[in-house]
Amino acid sequence: MTSTTDIKAIIRRHRTRDAAFAVLGMVCLLVCIATLMALLVDLAIDGVGRLSPGFLTSFPSRFPGKAGILSAWVGTILVMLVTALAAVPLGVAAGIYLEEYARKNWLTTIIEINIANLAGVPSIVYGLMALGLFVYQFHLGQSILTAGLTLALLILPIVIIATRESIRAIPGSIREAAYALGATKWQAIKHHVLPYSTGGILTGVIIGLSRAIGESAPLITIGALTFIAFLPPAPVQRTFPFVNFDWLASPFTVMPIQLFNWVSRPQQAFHLNAAAAGLVLMAMTLAMNGIAIYVRYHSRKRIKW
Repeated sequence: MTSTTDIKAIIRRHRTRDAAFAVLGMVCLLVCIATLMALLVDLAIDGVGRLSPGFLTSFPSRFPGKAGILSAWVGTILVMLVTALAAVPLGVAAGIYLEEYARKNWLTTIIEINIANLAGVPSIVYGLMALGLFVYQFHLGQSILTAGLTLALLILPIVIIATRESIRAIPGSIREAAYALGATKWQAIKHHVLPYSTGGILTGVIIGLSRAIGESAPLITIGALTFIAFLPPAPVQRTFPFVNFDWLASPFTVMPIQLFNWVSRPQQAFHLNAAAAGLVLMAMTLAMNGIAIYVRYHSRKRIKW
């Protein structure tokens, strides 16, 4: 029989381990923050002098003083729009089906294993797959639509896994209470499970989109341009039907490819342009994450209320 002294010793030992793990986690967090701040400071020192309205509203040029990132940041926004519209609904729906509706058998086990493995596949593999499927098989061309679908496939496993883990964390008593009041399975999921799991799902979406916005390898594989001096057609127009989908078939470039193009040049002035573009890309990523965090915060606040 374990004595009181032994129990106290075990508790003390576990508390020591918890404290040590907390200290280790804090050290790792500080190292990550210090690394990020060092990167931001280095980019700011080199590129803040090039940041100006003209830099954001000018097309790329062979003259570094006149070069801008207009086509790059517009292309990035449009590609990420297609990526989000394709990956988020499909990923959330797949996660709900696998967690709530699919039977637990060997087939679903194989699907789950493959989804987990796809989350770690190198991005260039998705580019090669998209080249054969979207460009050559479906004849979508080297377009914004192809780029968005390629990045959607890249982050789809992340969204599915985050959705499943968020739904799995909801206590079963919430579902049972809904069933007891006469709710159907879908009503319980729609009105109870999904609202409580929105925060975790949005966290997965943030991680996925943050990875997608910085990818260049799969987009280069499907034929993204390194130099483009025009913009795609506007998605919204003044005349009926007011919505234009021609921009989906337009050639494109994105911020990471523009960065790569400038960094690979020998002139120091282009390197300064790359640093400035890096700051803009970081700002776009933080803005996108900020919007998702804002939505997540208000969804949680509405549930508590």
